[in-house]
Amino acid sequence: MLASFAPYPSWLVSGDNAWQLTAATFVGLMSVPGLVVLYGGVMQKRWSVNSMMLSFVAFAAVLVIWVLYAFNMGFGNPWHGLSDHGFLGNFIGQPGSVLNHTAEQGQANIPLLSSAGPPFHFPTSTLVYFQFVFAAITPILMLGSVLGRINFKAWMLFVPLWTTCIYVVNAFLIWGGGWWAQHGAVDYSGGYVIHLAAGVSGFVAAAVIGPRLSRDREIDAPNNLLMVATGAGLLWLGWNGFNGGDPYYAGADAAAAVLNTNLATAVALLVWIAWDYMTGRKPSLIGSINGMIVGLVAITPAAGFVNGWGAIVIGLAGSSVVYVAYNYLSRLRPFRNVDDTLGVIYTHGFAGLVGGLMVGLLADSNMIVYLGLGNTSSFAATGGLHLLKWQAIAAAWVIIFSSIGTFALLKLVGLIVPLRMREEDMETGDIAVHGHEVYPSDIPSLGYPSGIPAAVTATTAVGPGGGGAVAGSPEAGPLTPE
Repeated sequence: MLASFAPYPSWLVSGDNAWQLTAATFVGLMSVPGLVVLYGGVMQKRWSVNSMMLSFVAFAAVLVIWVLYAFNMGFGNPWHGLSDHGFLGNFIGQPGSVLNHTAEQGQANIPLLSSAGPPFHFPTSTLVYFQFVFAAITPILMLGSVLGRINFKAWMLFVPLWTTCIYVVNAFLIWGGGWWAQHGAVDYSGGYVIHLAAGVSGFVAAAVIGPRLSRDREIDAPNNLLMVATGAGLLWLGWNGFNGGDPYYAGADAAAAVLNTNLATAVALLVWIAWDYMTGRKPSLIGSINGMIVGLVAITPAAGFVNGWGAIVIGLAGSSVVYVAYNYLSRLRPFRNVDDTLGVIYTHGFAGLVGGLMVGLLADSNMIVYLGLGNTSSFAATGGLHLLKWQAIAAAWVIIFSSIGTFALLKLVGLIVPLRMREEDMETGDIAVHGHEVYPSDIPSLGYPSGIPAAVTATTAVGPGGGGAVAGSPEAGPLTPE
């Protein structure tokens, strides 16, 4: 007699689990290869490999610490080491791994939010991976502020520290049911936890590490616009998982969030182009992509809390505010004194702040996230002065805490390894740091894993007619490593 088997436990709903894993993969693609390709194309040729390597390293480093202890710090049981109640009792979770069989295959749960909605219909491993890709993209976004001069070794140390000390605290306070969440602050998918924190932290990092070389700032031309467009496209469509996955169910609110995300983005891109025309500029690809990113970021904290009209307003307002900041506020102190390589403080910091505050004004209580049980009530955010107040307070916390924390962590890392790349290495770029370049310009660089050989001996070879040929010339054949 054949034994009876079930493919999954009774609490698991295959549709919800499948969508959550798909959404997580979309978000992962925004980093690898989305931002990897975008950074590799938008930077000068000699910084392309470095920018891509820094992104890959951040993605890998965050995953390792995420499963070892960081996930539970952001979404586990509150740590009561300093207090049993109040802010200190609800600002961070207890660290712990999620690698045993119970953690990987047991039902997912966020302890402080267990009564705020229906139980999750997927395993903990799905929730861990979904939240990991959010945690991973945040330092990669921050990286855009310090490209072209940050020391590779310093970055490898800084990313785990920043994720441990900054990211998980903000995540617990807002997403894990911590203090700000308990007082009503909302962040649908990361306008504060991800984008505002990344923009502010990147700006501080750029100020501490110092500017790029003068020639990099003066001739700041992308090396491959096709790579830039490809990376930007992956960001746009990957954002469907970014915002569409955050209800944690494949329901009506997920669908609304996806539509609102694309609508706000389309409006923001078109508004940016309109501003270019109105200010006498030509509509460039880079400018249009900035408008696109602003729309994606601004709608992120609001995607499932506002209706379609709200999404349009957020796209219009976010693009307009950031356009002015990017082109005019950047000329004033302190912004003009800090070399933020890709303008992350504007496209992510300002955009995340605008979107987060506009939730307080535009949140539609008729946008149902979770249906009420046994009555007609639902879980939803309601726009008004009360919500706006807590949105502003939570934003102030993220700005102040992320700034001070990032500064302190950079100083700590600087005691171990220099934060800034050596000037002579900055002159050379990728070959000095990684031993190869994105578009090898000669045959020798392909044959030497460490880059151009330190010395090549000109050896004379006798040709067929008794003439001489220099080793490495076409007549003598390619150079080979010694």
